Amino acid sequence: MKLQQFRTIVEVSRQGLNLSKAAQTLHTSQPALSKQILQLEEELGVTIFVRSGKRFTGVTPPGQEVLAIAERILLEARSLKDVSAEFHRESTGSLTIATTHTQARYALPQTVRQFMRRYPEVRLSLRQGSPTQIAEQVIHGHADIAIATEALDLYDPLAMLPCYEWNRCVVVPPRHPLLEMKRISLEAVARHPIITYDFAFTGRSTMQRAFESRGVKADVILTAIDADVIKTYVELGLGVGIIANMAFDPRRDRSLRAIDASHLFEPNVTRIGIRRNGYLRGFTYDFIEMFAPHLTRDVVDAALAA
Repeated sequence: MKLQQFRTIVEVSRQGLNLSKAAQTLHTSQPALSKQILQLEEELGVTIFVRSGKRFTGVTPPGQEVLAIAERILLEARSLKDVSAEFHRESTGSLTIATTHTQARYALPQTVRQFMRRYPEVRLSLRQGSPTQIAEQVIHGHADIAIATEALDLYDPLAMLPCYEWNRCVVVPPRHPLLEMKRISLEAVARHPIITYDFAFTGRSTMQRAFESRGVKADVILTAIDADVIKTYVELGLGVGIIANMAFDPRRDRSLRAIDASHLFEPNVTRIGIRRNGYLRGFTYDFIEMFAPHLTRDVVDAALAA
């Protein structure tokens, strides 16, 4: 058995059993890829993929077990390389952060700048996606850590570390009726069309619970993954926006006004997700502590060991 054989079957699975796409990703030919799979199946004595002619149409029950083990082996192999790199090249390497747009745009810039100044030889990458997508990226070894608010606690392979709490504001155009109220209510907000985050992003479920608990129906007419998009459509007069407090900047958002809504909704907690069986480079610990100073190396290690 060879690592390349494991990479082959895992990539075929990731590409939806499309041999052509898997071959392109692995920079090889489709016949060579098929040969790798056949050799592994013969050595193991099991069929990994269900075939229809030359096409793969599914994964067999033993194939599912083999794929799960192969993924773990590849992750462990990556950890071995990281251990070696840590002792030979402490300040060089790569760090991939999987996160949502709101975190990348509003919460991370200062940390990224500080990290790049301290580690100029580390290649830092930000991958944006939904909380579910970024959790999967870390679990499968495509990213080192995940930073998000929703969904990360649903994944057992990830250790969850709370970073900070945040709440929301309502954004409206100047001279909007809500600006005349001393203290806005959910009922008052619900009298207007609402533009807010997509269901999978940034605490939308908390917002929904708040309206439902009061028996108020919110008329959500438009959703987006990007707070800047939400603000754009509020500027056009299509409705009122509900966004994270951190996403409103009075200097940049001069054509809008923000109304504090922290009394209307429960706070959300942004968390860092780390694969439990992964190996963290020293600069990864530093990045985490720069972003959340209370998450020292000892705290992170204790969470990973729990």
